[in-house]
Amino acid sequence: MNQYEPGRGIALSVGASALFALLSAYAKLLVPLTGLDIFAWRIIWTVPGALLLIALRGRLPALRELALRAVREPRIGLALGVSAALLGVQLWVFLWAPLHGRMLDVSLGYFLLPLMMVLVGRFYYHERLDGLQWLAVVCAALGVAHELWMTRAFSWPTLLVALGYPPYFVLRRKINADSLTAFALEVSLLFPVAIAFVATGGSLALLAGRYDMWFLLLPGLGALSTVALASYLKASRLLPMALFGILGYVEPVLLVIVSVTLLRETLSAAQLATYGPIWIAVALTALHGVRLVRFAPR
Repeated sequence: MNQYEPGRGIALSVGASALFALLSAYAKLLVPLTGLDIFAWRIIWTVPGALLLIALRGRLPALRELALRAVREPRIGLALGVSAALLGVQLWVFLWAPLHGRMLDVSLGYFLLPLMMVLVGRFYYHERLDGLQWLAVVCAALGVAHELWMTRAFSWPTLLVALGYPPYFVLRRKINADSLTAFALEVSLLFPVAIAFVATGGSLALLAGRYDMWFLLLPGLGALSTVALASYLKASRLLPMALFGILGYVEPVLLVIVSVTLLRETLSAAQLATYGPIWIAVALTALHGVRLVRFAPR
């Protein structure tokens, strides 16, 4: 049984969404690296950051214990391997899509993801939804339906995001380990894969003489990724699954703000028909969160 902490969980979730939104703009600074190159370097620089956080918080014994559990219990080892693979795919597609004109597909997946998480919370974890949550779901569904009507079909990146994350979070709860500790082990499992991509790809040649990349941009990528992912995973364990799922709509809204203000993209009237209901859903979610924190046991 998880001990929910609504106030802390909401703060971590919103903070993680803000950092992820900034990461989409940050990736533009790493050109001419490809999406796969950025993914590999992101893992390479995230592992030291994650291990440093583990050390600073005194969780090295917990990390060692989880690694031993993975060796001694095949079920835990398999779950960690699968969760690491699911996480790696999501990190890759998020960086690949903007460079190949598929960010709209991935964004639609993120619009669908919170609805999928709400369904998991309702039907898998048997969590109850109150009136505000159901209203938020309906509003968000209207926005998603409009976006689907505009794009006409679900592409594989959309399905990858919408259907790939829910089993990942279910697995993370089954592993029943500290979120940061499990995250550090997952990215450590991805580290050899990232090294292989760097060794066989052409990013080392592209980075020759780029001291700004080596000493500023790539370490910054790792730091931003570590803090954002650690906050997001911690929030997933501090909140009921349904509330955690609906809060996922904060990130797409922030991505729109970053796109308009930092990336100088335009928001059409047709797109407002998608984002408007989602913004209403976010407002209803915020109201629900305030009520949840206000009436939570001290």
